[in-house]
Amino acid sequence: MINQDENHGDLVFETLAELAPNAEFYRQSVIQGLWSGYGELARYCDKNSSLSVIVKYIQPPSAEKNAHPRGWGGDFAHQRKLRYYQVEQAFYQGYSQRCSSSCRVPKLLAAKTNRQQQVLVLEDLDDAGYFVRPEQVNLNVIKSALAWLANFHSQFIGTSAENLWPTGCYWHLATRPNEFANMGDSELKTRASKIDHELTNAKFQTLVHGDAKLANLCFNHDGSELAAVDFQYVGAGVGVKDVAYFLGSCLAEKELFDYHNLLLDHYFDVLTNALVKAHDLSQATCNQLETEWRDLYPLAWADFHRFLMGWSPEHKKVNRYMAAQTEIALNRYRK
Repeated sequence: MINQDENHGDLVFETLAELAPNAEFYRQSVIQGLWSGYGELARYCDKNSSLSVIVKYIQPPSAEKNAHPRGWGGDFAHQRKLRYYQVEQAFYQGYSQRCSSSCRVPKLLAAKTNRQQQVLVLEDLDDAGYFVRPEQVNLNVIKSALAWLANFHSQFIGTSAENLWPTGCYWHLATRPNEFANMGDSELKTRASKIDHELTNAKFQTLVHGDAKLANLCFNHDGSELAAVDFQYVGAGVGVKDVAYFLGSCLAEKELFDYHNLLLDHYFDVLTNALVKAHDLSQATCNQLETEWRDLYPLAWADFHRFLMGWSPEHKKVNRYMAAQTEIALNRYRK
């Protein structure tokens, strides 16, 4: 039996009833609403046991309610958002089983789709020991997160992105024509397609998380272990796209200048060890990958910089470090 909430369709309750027929679920709390009013993430608990699950319920808003706060609406944006959740379900169903404890993700317990409604029932990571959501972090926690990324990238090196985004990350140029059109004329805008081409045609490709920010990471009590959530933007790419975006999500301008070399070294140390262990790659191949991805690191920053300059030019992430990395990237084409 399930206590149905009048604000939801039957799909959530049907899915939970099939998952645990003898449970009496209730919606304990809403964790957060989904972007642009496309649904919610909520915790459901059984009245008669300690069972709790996380439900991602997707139901697109009406056209009148689908107004983006920055004006990025329209059918193109709507279809992109629907694709986000299809990709997330595809990742959990077809790829997440390959994630070991070194790149932990929640288990998918059930999934159901009906017309434009979609339900994903996921393991409650709080119950699994990943209950800390830090707003501020130290270098050790950042290193733990980079180790997660390195192990994830190692696990999926060379993997085809079937049913995922052909190019991962939510700011990918081909999926952001409105933001690109909104950019003022600049050298970055002129070179945007070349930067995108180099990133998407790199020799060494993996799957990237695509939104690897602090808010999407769940840590254990001391920050030494973590799990990641929110796989709407996962697809093919070079690992440094995740690395650049993650560092920008948790470090201020001065910290980026002070620590980026140390943190990049840590990421590549973990990545190389994981590649050798999991895929038996030679040291020479690992060195080639590291050389290529280090060379693309400034381009990863410039690529995200391009998105921000069309989406929100005054964003706090647009700082001197980002500008410096973009300058390094643009220098490649000044010949």
